Amino acid sequence: MKIIVKKFGGSSVKNTDRIKNVARRVVETKRKGYHVVVVVSALGDTTDDLITLSKEITSSPPDREMDMLLSTGEQVSVALLAMAIHELGYKAMSFTGAQVGIVTDSAHTRARIKSISTKRFIEALRQDNIVIVAGFQGKTEDQEITTLGRGGSDLTAVAIACTLKAAACEIYTDVDGVYTTDPRIVKEARKIQKISYDEMLELASLGAQVMQGRSIEVAKKYGIPIVVRSSLNKNPGTIICKEAKDMEEVVVSGVAVAKNEVKVTLFGVPDKPGIAAKLFKDLAEKNINVDVIIQNKTKTNRTDISFTVYQDEFKRTQSLIKKIVKDVKAKGVTIDENIAKVSVVGVGMRSHPGVAATMFGALAKQKINIDMIATSEIKISCVIKKDKATKAMQVLHRAFGLGGKSSKAKKKKK
Repeated sequence: MKIIVKKFGGSSVKNTDRIKNVARRVVETKRKGYHVVVVVSALGDTTDDLITLSKEITSSPPDREMDMLLSTGEQVSVALLAMAIHELGYKAMSFTGAQVGIVTDSAHTRARIKSISTKRFIEALRQDNIVIVAGFQGKTEDQEITTLGRGGSDLTAVAIACTLKAAACEIYTDVDGVYTTDPRIVKEARKIQKISYDEMLELASLGAQVMQGRSIEVAKKYGIPIVVRSSLNKNPGTIICKEAKDMEEVVVSGVAVAKNEVKVTLFGVPDKPGIAAKLFKDLAEKNINVDVIIQNKTKTNRTDISFTVYQDEFKRTQSLIKKIVKDVKAKGVTIDENIAKVSVVGVGMRSHPGVAATMFGALAKQKINIDMIATSEIKISCVIKKDKATKAMQVLHRAFGLGGKSSKAKKKKK
């Protein structure tokens, strides 16, 4: 059974004209002899609108009730798309995540997929239906509705593609593919023709909003190729796939900026074994993801520990701070919400020295101060002041030669 999984984001289905356009594109694939599974997000800004409604009721809505609320958006989309496909003379069936057997853990608003049943998919496909699934959602083993976090429809699509052993997973959005940086901010940004799972995972986790990071992890694990392309034209997109040798020729593939983090600094922490373990264990137990971490050693028997967390998890972090300060016997804590994280990513960094020097030098020339630094084999990230983020993105994009017609970044001499 030749299966193609297609995912359409909220901008691709934001009104009836675009829903009809999606229906036509899906039917085109069906006519080519494929069985088609479509994953759809909520219409346009529906999810944000629902979040706003909840905040008009309470500043601290229960996570379970938020899942009940937010999961309704996709149910509207799948039903309307099924109707549009029927109008074109083709069979289609719409399903919620729970109906097709997407089982998750019980972490409301940020659930992880545990398993997906193939039964209803196969039954519907064998009846020659185009199967339409609500993205972003599932159910627990206790039949509780859950959602998968921001961008969760990407994860739904990739996980279904893996489960059904699909030929490919196509992610449709309102841009032509993955760019070297945000083209709305840097007009010289180029579309990347091919990018590795690792590079895309880094870019997604660092603020690039094209795809959800967890979906890339799943695609990499199962070797499912992903194509990111526009739903508004027929232009070729960006292929996300296994790393190839020629990818190493590109020193830096992209620049990303994240403005959704908060820095927490515990100062006057006793400098002895086990303190950091205690601190981050408390955060982990509350499912709080910590990003950049730095410890400042001093000549005394005390130290300072700084770390960043995402803004949507900061309220839960705040509720723990007093307890953590007391438990680790710190002298105090400071909070800085005026930060951003700018990063450069590229598999070529492994074999080309001098990337850090180029990055730090470019920022220094613009008098952009670096607060924290984090590195991996294919990434360098700097925490800076938020009002410097756009300028930092622009200067780094130029410094690594990512603009223009060339499909490769400037190479550094060994």
